[in-house]
Amino acid sequence: MKTSFESDYNNGAHPEVICHLLETNGKQSQSYGFDEWSEKARAKIRIACKCPDADIFFLVGGTQANATVIDGMLQTYEGVIAAQTAHINVHESGAVEASGHKVIALPSHAGKMSATDLEAWLKAFHADPTLEHMVIPGMVYITFPTELGSVYSAKEIESILSVCRHYDLKLFIDGARLGYGLASAECYFDLPWLAQHCDVFYIGGTKVGALCGEAVVFPRGNAPRHFMNIVKRHGALLAKSRLAGVQFDALFTDGLYFSISKHAIEMAMKMRQLFMDAGITLRDSTTNQQFVELTNRQMQHIMEEVQFETWEPIEDNLTLCRFVTSWATTDNDLKVLRKALSTL
Repeated sequence: MKTSFESDYNNGAHPEVICHLLETNGKQSQSYGFDEWSEKARAKIRIACKCPDADIFFLVGGTQANATVIDGMLQTYEGVIAAQTAHINVHESGAVEASGHKVIALPSHAGKMSATDLEAWLKAFHADPTLEHMVIPGMVYITFPTELGSVYSAKEIESILSVCRHYDLKLFIDGARLGYGLASAECYFDLPWLAQHCDVFYIGGTKVGALCGEAVVFPRGNAPRHFMNIVKRHGALLAKSRLAGVQFDALFTDGLYFSISKHAIEMAMKMRQLFMDAGITLRDSTTNQQFVELTNRQMQHIMEEVQFETWEPIEDNLTLCRFVTSWATTDNDLKVLRKALSTL
């Protein structure tokens, strides 16, 4: 198989995660989230977030987490506001809307939602005399980092949260790549700060060192009533909950989650420099996703050596492509890319 920069979840799990799964495999445990490793992982995540009262639930994947959290926190007649490019609006096959909650899309600015756009939309909505016939907004959804590799600043999140508070909306932060966002050179806040500036978020494991799993965190013990029942109703309650618990127990031991996230960013910056040295144009990104503008000839030539994702056409002879690093990316992987670029 070719060296792949196609995604950040095409490797297995970090060796320390695998070792922990193996060393605990012979032990029996309780189920449905009450196993000892899930409890240990929750305790470690509470410490990492500085949220001693946090409610924490382990789900399998990002789409499942998004659909379950949104359905669990909204009334049946409410919808969720997101950027046009948001994962729930574009790449989740209508999973959120399948539970009856409309995704209300606002303009995307390099993947980010603007607090100004949000406030303007809400003012117009509440001024509409026919709003009783419309979907009521109940939540704002943002991703950190975004689907386009951009990173919200503390000020941007504070501004969005302020609008949410004014209009009594919940703020949900999708953290499928949370570790990579926090490790970005553009990020000047930490996990405890983020936990204090939203109503719910999740810590992505699938893309950051785990075989699978996301840790949904309600930072102030503010999970909806009977949320475990809601998880069960969505088919998201793991009987063998240890599968997620053991992995997050390993990831939050000795700062592993953060160190492997930092590694991915270091590899991404080395990758970025390779493209710059080859005179190839890149979009701005300080995260593990790098968006590169390639001609058809360049694209076909590089494809002979490595795998990557063609994102969208820019014009007839130019395509935006995505190259992604992860916790598992090595210098040898980058050498293969360097070789391909050197012969363009």
